[in-house]
Amino acid sequence: MLESLSIQNVIIIEKLLIEFRKGLCTLTGETGAGKSILLDSLGLAIGMRAEASLVRKGAEQAQVTAVFDIAPDHCIYRKAEEAGVSLDRGEALVLRRVLSADGRSKAFINDQAVSVGLMREIGQDLIEIHGQFDTQGLLDPSTHRAILDEYAQIDGALESVWNAYQDAQSAYQTLKDEAGQSRADEEYLRGALEDIDALGPEEGEEETLSGLRERLMHREQVLESLNIAYECLQGENDPVRKAASVLDRVSDKLGEGGSAIIEALDRASAEVMEAVSSIQSLFADMEYEEHNLQSIDDRLHALKTQARKHGCAVDELPAKREELAQRLNRIEHADDLLNEAARKVDQTRNAYVKAAKEISVNRKAAAERLDTLVMKELAPLKLERAKFLTHVEEMPEAEWGQHGIDRVRFLVSTNPGAEAGPLHKIASGGEMSRFMLALKVVMAETGVAQTLIFDEVDAGIGGSTADAVGERLLRLARDKQILV
Repeated sequence: MLESLSIQNVIIIEKLLIEFRKGLCTLTGETGAGKSILLDSLGLAIGMRAEASLVRKGAEQAQVTAVFDIAPDHCIYRKAEEAGVSLDRGEALVLRRVLSADGRSKAFINDQAVSVGLMREIGQDLIEIHGQFDTQGLLDPSTHRAILDEYAQIDGALESVWNAYQDAQSAYQTLKDEAGQSRADEEYLRGALEDIDALGPEEGEEETLSGLRERLMHREQVLESLNIAYECLQGENDPVRKAASVLDRVSDKLGEGGSAIIEALDRASAEVMEAVSSIQSLFADMEYEEHNLQSIDDRLHALKTQARKHGCAVDELPAKREELAQRLNRIEHADDLLNEAARKVDQTRNAYVKAAKEISVNRKAAAERLDTLVMKELAPLKLERAKFLTHVEEMPEAEWGQHGIDRVRFLVSTNPGAEAGPLHKIASGGEMSRFMLALKVVMAETGVAQTLIFDEVDAGIGGSTADAVGERLLRLARDKQILV
């Protein structure tokens, strides 16, 4: 509920703090006393349109702060979280709006800067204003469908069916567009695929070829070095073998120390022989290398040319080949794919239409019940000659959506035989408030807003009618906060 409203520098109000209680609250005063200013101020705090004329003359800015006490499971926490606003459940909710004299405004929720749009969306879940406010509640036809659905307890079950239909339509259109473009590119795709297949690129091939090229560039130098090393370690050039031969002739005279030397030279000789064997093997590999620099350079050039042509890295050519093949496959099977996608569109559309028509039947049944109950409330409210009608009609298919195929409008007539029309065009200010009061009494258990405001609900009435209005306000005030 609304706990307090703080107003600074709004029209004639310099500074004012009003605290509210549960149940029924009334704001009374003569014409010009400032009741409408309070509504204008509250409207600022819940995100309604701001005008520079609301700023008190001589002041640089106006500020309005509304404090609410809401349940920890209120839906606004989810909306705030989705918008990136962090709110602590259970704490007071503070909506603050600052309006500069030049017409610019800033919005804050619990001292966090937010968009005015978010403030308005949250404000509509906190307060309903009924009466001569022509932008909210029953005076806004775009809200009528949601109000009827709340009464009929129609949830969002249609949303998933609608989304499936939309996804199917999107997939069909994508295939259709792609097929048209692909047919124009078919010759190019076939040629590109043939070129890549002829090249036969492999993943990691560029790195392998670059390494091989680097080795071949130094091939002659390496072969010469290997040959020199081999000559140094062969025959009489081997110092280890020479030393071992010399010491071997006097081995019986060297003692234990000499034996250790000879063993070490034997180990060294074995290592030298292993090195010689490795040199011979590497020399043979490089001397008879099947690749040459020219063939490697040609291969790398061909790979890089294809990569540039398709705007990808050389290593991505195999994946690009698969992509081209898939596109070509879709062209060859485009008709089959399109037919299947079209069948999917028909299936999901039929499922949506079936579900939407079932909901439409429920809406029309609920509309009849609602009209009957509202009509019973009108007579005691001195609107016995009036008629309330919930008009449910099917919209053109282009306007269908996740909420169904129906357009819902609340219409009224205040005189017998007169054609029913929109509430704000037919009824006076006081009559509008009473129509809304009758509807809210019937729908007392619906709606998330816990604070309802009725503007001039007592206009032009007295006696038994005023008593009937008061009795209905009392009924509503048992479960909600009512301001009149």
